Amino acid sequence: MTALRTESPVHLDALGPRGPYRALVPSPVTDVSGTEVARLSLVPPVYVTRAMTALRRAEPPVADDLDTRLAAAGEAFAFGTIGGLGVCEYEYLVSRTSGTPLQVVRAATRDTARSVALARASADRGRPRGAASGLRDSAVRAGHAVWARRGEVFAVNASGNHPGVHRLWLEALALGYRVAVRPSQREPFTPHRLVGALHQAGVSEDQVVLLPTDHRAVDTLVHGADRSVVYGGDDVVARYAHVPRVLPQGPGRTKILITADTDWRAHLDTIVGSVSDEGGTACVNATAVLVEGDPVPVAEAVAARLSVLPSLPPQDEQAVLPVCLLDRAIALSAHLRTVAAGSRAWLGGDGIVGDLGDGSAVLRPAVHQVDSAGAGQLRAELPFPCVWVAPWSRADGIAPLRDTLVLSALTRDDVLLDALLAEPTIANLYIGDHPTCWMAPGVPHDSYLSDFLMRSKAVIGAP
Repeated sequence: MTALRTESPVHLDALGPRGPYRALVPSPVTDVSGTEVARLSLVPPVYVTRAMTALRRAEPPVADDLDTRLAAAGEAFAFGTIGGLGVCEYEYLVSRTSGTPLQVVRAATRDTARSVALARASADRGRPRGAASGLRDSAVRAGHAVWARRGEVFAVNASGNHPGVHRLWLEALALGYRVAVRPSQREPFTPHRLVGALHQAGVSEDQVVLLPTDHRAVDTLVHGADRSVVYGGDDVVARYAHVPRVLPQGPGRTKILITADTDWRAHLDTIVGSVSDEGGTACVNATAVLVEGDPVPVAEAVAARLSVLPSLPPQDEQAVLPVCLLDRAIALSAHLRTVAAGSRAWLGGDGIVGDLGDGSAVLRPAVHQVDSAGAGQLRAELPFPCVWVAPWSRADGIAPLRDTLVLSALTRDDVLLDALLAEPTIANLYIGDHPTCWMAPGVPHDSYLSDFLMRSKAVIGAP
């Protein structure tokens, strides 16, 4: 069964501090075939500046009833009609515009709704044990630290590769920040629905806003905030790496390590799922598998499993692979061929384009084997299930495993695990049979966001 179609085009207004704003000439939002399905109202830099000023003047969300409002917003997001779209219409449009398989979008809807309801509890998980939550906390009277914001306004320059990226900034709102979200023009439906759900639940319009803009206004957004998270590639990470007010979120370069004391065959489902679940587009999808010993059997088995995945339109109930414009798919296939030069192709060597005949194409999986753990391809991350399989030895050490968002370690070597845990550039360590794309509210993604947003102040006495 295919999801319900919607009348086109849908209007997506900016959601400013004084209510919705509709541009005279909205920007078209197209689906994976190039057909216009929505019109997004972009706001100019001067609008962004005024909105950021309004956020700064606004009061923080009232903590006493925030849990109730967040629960109501989560319910509305999952089941309500927001901006004229019911949940089925919303999910269909997300799938058709982002190319994300419908079943992935549906799961993201459930997970996002849960994250909204649990935003305050999740944020509090990052509070240091020695810090009180506020001045009214009885611990303050004994002389304690108090958890306090580093600023008042938080900005998000969001990506459009997966609906789940919008769960993170909910914690900033729960911590009392006023939040400005710049959506991706590729998939603006999720943040529009989420901000709309929060407004519908009683969060004030001057406490959370949606500011669609072109790239020229990004600096205006970031400069107007006390803290910002910015998604992008290596260029974005390099640009903001030394700006303390900005948290850049770049490629995950997520990996799996299999040591000789582990039978990888018992974990094949986990390895394949780490590569291809979520459509293979998330930063937590594995893009490299390092094998102590012969990598050939692993590469061969993973390729065999991925090769049978179907090529279907994203809104099909059975779709599991991402879809994009045919021209983009052809360009990505050519880019992969260049990057993979010198490697052994187990899957995808003759291209990854699954032409659907309507101007769109499925991005089919690719599996390549490289000669060493130091191969440059291990840093290549592409927006579909694409994995590089490499040999690894103890002599290679930790170096090939660095710069990793999630490392799944299939090993029983406690000394090695201690070294992996101590490595600063490995953000998350999953030990044993756990897919790299596993996530849950309250569990840090790239450390707790509150590490970036909050600080502990010494306070003695009571007000």
